Amino acid sequence: MHYSLQTKSLADLFMGVLSTFSTIRTKIQTFFEPLSSRWRAFRTRKPWLSFSTLLAFWGILFIPIGVAFLFTLVYYGFFGPLPTYSDLRAVQNDEASEVYGTRDVLLGKYFVQNRVNANLEELSPYLINALVATEDARFFQHSGIDPRALVRVILRTIMLGDEGGGGGSTLSQQLAKNLFDREEYGVLTIPVVKIREMIIARRLENIYSKEDLLHLYLNTVPFSDNVYGVKVAAQRFFNRSVADLRIEEAALLIGTLKGNSMYSPIRHPERATQRRNVVLSQMEKYGYLDSLSTDSLQAQPIQLTYQSEGNNQGLATYFREHLRLELGQILDTLQKPAGGSYNLYTDGLKIYTTIDPGLQGYAEEAVSEHMAKLQKAFDDHWKSKRPYSRKLLENAVAQSDRYQRLVKAGLEQKEIEAQFAQTVSMEIFNWGPDSTRLQTWSPLDSIQHYLSLLHAGFLVMDPQTGAIRAWVGGIDHSFFQYDHVKSKRQVGSTFKPLVYGTALVSGYNPCEYILNELTTYTDYEDWEPKNSDGNYGGYYSMAGGLAQSVNTIAVEWLFKVGIDSVRQMAKEMGVRGRIDDVPAIALGAVEASLYEMVQVYGTLANRGKQPTPYYIERIEDADGRILFKREVPDRSTWKEVIPTDEADLLIRMLQGVMDRGTGARLRTRYGVWGQVAGKTGTTQDQSDGWYLGFTPNLVGGVWVGAESPSVHWRSLSLGQGANTALPIWGLFLKKVYQDTRYKSWQGKKFVVPDSIVLQQLDCPSFREDLDGLFFDTEEDNEGLNKIFNIFRRDGNQENAPTYDNPIQVPNSNDPNLSPLERERLRQQEERQRKKQERAQKRKEFWKNAFGNEEQ
Repeated sequence: MHYSLQTKSLADLFMGVLSTFSTIRTKIQTFFEPLSSRWRAFRTRKPWLSFSTLLAFWGILFIPIGVAFLFTLVYYGFFGPLPTYSDLRAVQNDEASEVYGTRDVLLGKYFVQNRVNANLEELSPYLINALVATEDARFFQHSGIDPRALVRVILRTIMLGDEGGGGGSTLSQQLAKNLFDREEYGVLTIPVVKIREMIIARRLENIYSKEDLLHLYLNTVPFSDNVYGVKVAAQRFFNRSVADLRIEEAALLIGTLKGNSMYSPIRHPERATQRRNVVLSQMEKYGYLDSLSTDSLQAQPIQLTYQSEGNNQGLATYFREHLRLELGQILDTLQKPAGGSYNLYTDGLKIYTTIDPGLQGYAEEAVSEHMAKLQKAFDDHWKSKRPYSRKLLENAVAQSDRYQRLVKAGLEQKEIEAQFAQTVSMEIFNWGPDSTRLQTWSPLDSIQHYLSLLHAGFLVMDPQTGAIRAWVGGIDHSFFQYDHVKSKRQVGSTFKPLVYGTALVSGYNPCEYILNELTTYTDYEDWEPKNSDGNYGGYYSMAGGLAQSVNTIAVEWLFKVGIDSVRQMAKEMGVRGRIDDVPAIALGAVEASLYEMVQVYGTLANRGKQPTPYYIERIEDADGRILFKREVPDRSTWKEVIPTDEADLLIRMLQGVMDRGTGARLRTRYGVWGQVAGKTGTTQDQSDGWYLGFTPNLVGGVWVGAESPSVHWRSLSLGQGANTALPIWGLFLKKVYQDTRYKSWQGKKFVVPDSIVLQQLDCPSFREDLDGLFFDTEEDNEGLNKIFNIFRRDGNQENAPTYDNPIQVPNSNDPNLSPLERERLRQQEERQRKKQERAQKRKEFWKNAFGNEEQ
């Protein structure tokens, strides 16, 4: 019974509802009947218009449904996954790694995007105010999406076509766009990416504070000139830190965000000024500036302090490239805390080096100043003639990239030659006010030009520590990437100190005299080493032979100590390449790099102890954690290649080179009067000019020459190292000593050796003959031996070299002697015969003059 009553009541209820709906439907039909009649009449009269109206009606009805459906598809990853909250919390921009010199001076960067993140505390309030006023005035009121801005875009920008209506993207949406690259979705690209950015913006707002979002935005956004992040932009355009930006400077940077290229202050300063003034007006509109300040700032012209950056700009470009290669090897051995390897271009590492920016700047200036003048002298020297052979030119053409491409394209030789003769517009390196000038040349012209160019390398090291202080690998890294600090060329007479050093270590006395005579060495294919000045005669001590760079003396000392001994000394001093077993090494027929030779001379400067060159102090990650740090070696463990006393003797001899020998122009022409030791060098045909030397604070090496050794000077006076290489060292020291930071270095002195050591050099550097120095009896020579033995460092009389009566020499015909020893004895006999003849002539002179033989 109960069930029947309940069923009946439900049925009554259902019938009541149907009745109600029927009533409502009748009333609606009654209400719309006039409109329906009019619509049918309208559709009959104008069918196409009525169809369009109907389509628009249903479009408007379904657009919100479509947007909602598309939003759902994007949200749930139909068009690709959205970044999660975890992803957004861990978001990090790619950040350039920075290279620093001493005093934490920035030298350059390695990057894919030139970005260095600024800390939140660094951001100037002017910068934030300008950004908010211009890009998102309600930034602090909305939650990532600004409905008012969206309505404005729809009504003004889209429907009315008002380009001044502004955009609808908030700063949070722009940040989402900067953080995540946009993808293509065909016709749906714009709505899909906009919805994605809205969703990401809302998530960012849920994670970060407004201040953090501004911080992320300003570190992410691209500015003009391929600059990312406001910290780099402030440095690039104004040479300022972000915190020190002025109002007008902040407004200019924010203004360029509307169009990096269009409003570039470098390429379009007028547009940039107009855009800056718009930003200032916006700041006034939203209360960040008063009208008086706005008018004053808008009237100011743009004032830039542009700092160019890049692999080919800034200090130490060659060094930074060398460093880049080594850093790759070091980073391969390191792991991030969360796993994975460090990326030099994106992980924001900080590399601290030993390069002194002041010394590096002076080194680069010295190279540029001297090489510009030297190139002009070289061009004038050859005048209308070409310094290269036809074969060298043909080889250079055949090795060029252009030639190789044309060959691969299947062109015949005549066609290739025709193309090489056609003129095109190209950028050519040349010395002058504008070293990179646009020229209309043929490819053949450019090859001929570059074959005639002289190049240079210059390296400076602290001999007390081994720290590299300056590295100049060439004349312009934009055009020539080949690093002449590392390239190997014959070293010329800069090798001679190794010969004399070996003699000193072997126990020979520096006051032993060697006859300067032209000698033919039959055991070495009649090799006849000649002096560069063509002068012979007289006797030189070690110091004299080194100071005047006398070839015959150096070769004789090589034979005295032995070729193998000199080769071993060179290896221990730092020459790593091949050293042939030939006497020509005494004259520098050895290939070595500046890097090696600076270590050699650094060992001398360090009184015989060998410093290990280095240039990396430490590497830090973006958070300041030390990833790599150089271990400072104990100086007491440094290898002693030359005993201290002998090294001191050699230093004194090398000072004589600079005071009285081939390096004297350092004093007379460049006014460098501090203590300096060094040696110039010139290779065969003046192909290479060298200078290696040191002060108590610095050791440096210079090489100058053309890319091909076959391109050279025809004159020794012009092509010698004293004229081509030494001036760079002279200009460098002159600039250094004029700088108040280094001025005190000029007064530094080398360590004064023991008086007994110094006495070993107390003899004339040159003597016309040895009469009065050596004696004619064996007894007298024994007395001279005792005098020489006093100066031996170890005082060992038993092992001291003896000086036999020069006339009483072993017979050169002795069959027990080697051919080389017989030849040398024969030459010695000949010298003594000539000496006796000179003595006899003197006796005859005195006899004729005074009638008395005993004068």
